[in-house]
Amino acid sequence: MDGKLRIKISVADRVYPLTVEPVQEEGLRSASKKIDAMIKQFEESYAVRDKQDVLAMCALQFASQVEQKQIDNAIDGEETIERIKRLNSLLDQYLEN
Repeated sequence: MDGKLRIKISVADRVYPLTVEPVQEEGLRSASKKIDAMIKQFEESYAVRDKQDVLAMCALQFASQVEQKQIDNAIDGEETIERIKRLNSLLDQYLEN
């Protein structure tokens, strides 16, 4: 357990003891707060009585955000490649003259 921290993270009114690297602590605590805020939002917005349903909705929300970022990054990557191709073409034309 060299250099690891023992922390307790609360999610959905349950406490989870974890052993983590120090660099992970801030991210885990932030994620825990975001999950709890999303749970509260879902409970206030929808007539959800079962905590498992709310947690499933949170998981879907977070997973869809990750997927959307991957899609957006892929699109950005394609646009960047197209720009580089256009620049290469312009450079080729310039160097040929």
